[in-house]
Amino acid sequence: MSTPEDSAAGVAHPRAVRSFVTRAGRMTTGQARALADLGPRYVLPYDPKIPDLIAYCADGERASGQNHLKTVLEIGFGMGQATAHIAALKPDTRFIGCEVHEPGVGALLKLVDALQLSNVRIVQHDAVEVLRDMIAPGTLDGIHIFFPDPWPKKRHHKRRLIQPAFVHELALRLAPGGYLHCATDWQAYAEQMLQVLGAEPLLVNAAEGYAPRPDYRPLTKFELRGLRLGHGVWDLVFQRA
Repeated sequence: MSTPEDSAAGVAHPRAVRSFVTRAGRMTTGQARALADLGPRYVLPYDPKIPDLIAYCADGERASGQNHLKTVLEIGFGMGQATAHIAALKPDTRFIGCEVHEPGVGALLKLVDALQLSNVRIVQHDAVEVLRDMIAPGTLDGIHIFFPDPWPKKRHHKRRLIQPAFVHELALRLAPGGYLHCATDWQAYAEQMLQVLGAEPLLVNAAEGYAPRPDYRPLTKFELRGLRLGHGVWDLVFQRA
């Protein structure tokens, strides 16, 4: 944090990378009800005193007779449609979604209830801090980062989530053979992702360059509209060496 002395001396401090962009949005009545009714069951606390969130989840699930064999972390799930879709396809996998915006959390909780999903958990907090404080090394089988903010202006590129230091932290949390799946509809960001991910020694590209869209990732309405207009979408899938 900048001190008054720093400000007076004109010292510039880099902006910390965050996994989210502050945006306005009102919760619907249904989303608010879902958060109130289902939040206590599905929303996990952000607590640095929990150093292994996957073990914490597993302990709680065993008490209720559940046993999820794998864990995937999703960073920034938006309104949760992709999260719920993939969780329904893979009931043996635990999905932990990080999202700070309450309307999105409420929307995903509504989908969890409608689809009767038992394998979704949510942390309503910045994923950068969740990863740093609560995800132990080698405990994730997958990480999903779908359509993060591209920060298109050149002077804002430093705010992009996919940066070398953060990618290294992601790679450390993957178990051997675990994967990192990113997707973007911004070509310049896709090119940066490919460069950054390719330079991380703990990761190996699962494709020759960009990957075909895996069957589990659904096409969003926004993506379908973009494809009809001729816009591109790029998927990148890398594995922990």
